[in-house]
Amino acid sequence: MKLKNKVVFITGGASGIGKASAIAAAKEGATVVIADLASSKYEETLVEIEFNKVQSLFVPIDVANVESVKKAIQTTVEKFGRLDVAFNNAGIAGSYSDIHDLEEEQWQHIIDVNLTGQFYCIKYELQQFLKQGGGIIVNMASIAGLKAENGLIPYTAAKHGMMGLTKNIAVQYGTQNIRANAICPYYIETPLLNDLPAELHSQWVNGTPMKRLGEAEEVAKAFIYLASDDSSYCNGTHILLDGGALARI
Repeated sequence: MKLKNKVVFITGGASGIGKASAIAAAKEGATVVIADLASSKYEETLVEIEFNKVQSLFVPIDVANVESVKKAIQTTVEKFGRLDVAFNNAGIAGSYSDIHDLEEEQWQHIIDVNLTGQFYCIKYELQQFLKQGGGIIVNMASIAGLKAENGLIPYTAAKHGMMGLTKNIAVQYGTQNIRANAICPYYIETPLLNDLPAELHSQWVNGTPMKRLGEAEEVAKAFIYLASDDSSYCNGTHILLDGGALARI
């Protein structure tokens, strides 16, 4: 029960890594708030959370819309009185492109969701943490936040930006009982990969010495570590979950 009596707010919590993390947090005794698009299939996730006899809540959110972010966090605090852990997990991938061929609209959309939207979340999470005397932020970065990811230009730029945001939070708020860390996964087996060409999936599998992609539940374990007191002296850094892929560099 590492998160007992903690209110945990997870963006993108209705599916994939967010869903696995929400269920893992519930198993650790947390009150879990799923923040996702209103069109998401969040009901099943709520059922699985409530199976653990903890409180839960769904709040609609579009992280690229600052008013939506403010309302989601405000609703969480009004319902439960506080916010203890925020997992800024929502994001999109985008299609592959060379820089010289990249459409400006595609760049802007991915940056809006994956970086600016995360800044919105962080800003208002920090405001609540400062009011109540502390809190924990976990940011979803990527292996693309640590190296170039060929063809995923705005995604790579956004994830590098997430690493910078994480470090700045640690430096600026470390004396105020606020910690921030990031998770940097390789490709993870989630519904987002269902429509991938088999050739590309095999390429990714062969890109790691373990010859498999990670599971959402494995990322959730890293989230629980960073969200709990087990990581009490961990601040401004990241956990790499890549099956050894970067060991080749």
